[in-house]
Amino acid sequence: MADGESGRAAGLIAAQEKAIALFAEIEARGLVAPGRGEREVSDLIRDLANDMFGTTKHWHKRIIRSGPNTLLPYRDNPPDRTIGEDDVAFADFGPIFEEYEADFGRTYVFGDDPDKHRLLEDLPRIFAAGRAAFQADEDITGRQLYADVERLAADAGWDIGIWHAGHLVGEFPHETNDGAKAESYITPENSTPLRRTDRSGRTCHWILELHFVNREKGFGGFYEQLLDLA
Repeated sequence: MADGESGRAAGLIAAQEKAIALFAEIEARGLVAPGRGEREVSDLIRDLANDMFGTTKHWHKRIIRSGPNTLLPYRDNPPDRTIGEDDVAFADFGPIFEEYEADFGRTYVFGDDPDKHRLLEDLPRIFAAGRAAFQADEDITGRQLYADVERLAADAGWDIGIWHAGHLVGEFPHETNDGAKAESYITPENSTPLRRTDRSGRTCHWILELHFVNREKGFGGFYEQLLDLA
């Protein structure tokens, strides 16, 4: 099982490394840009992923959100919107590489709004603090990590925009990430330790997913990647 588990971990890390390379190229090419529609950007990123890695499947819908759409949770499907000159925008993609899932998200800020730029800086900072909390407590539960993230966000002046702060990740199609099952998410309802095995006896691996919003000012931001492996 050790060899199998080390292979799984390596597969998930390799999938994320490809996602990092994809997002670096997205930024280098300026694909997320004012004047482009959200659906247009999503299709450009899909085509880029296919060019870089061959035809790429995605295990969840491709998301580009901008302006007020950045307040909305994953399950919403707002109408297509053109990215504005002073917008926040974010990308949330779940590509599958060699049958291993990546889940990766980043935020982009256009214009000079200091609050939007502060959010851009807070997202990776709070991600690192959340990861440090996870690493510091071998028995940390989903409820405890969610509370840590919620406190860190509130201290910085942000609300959490969705009902969880992360989820299981693994091979595609995954069986353990049940949309109605609290144990599959970093959520106040999950009292189980994050370091455990799943129903098949495999080590659980986690994505830390941050969606922070300022509803009064009408914008939010997003940041996600592997919590426990890389």
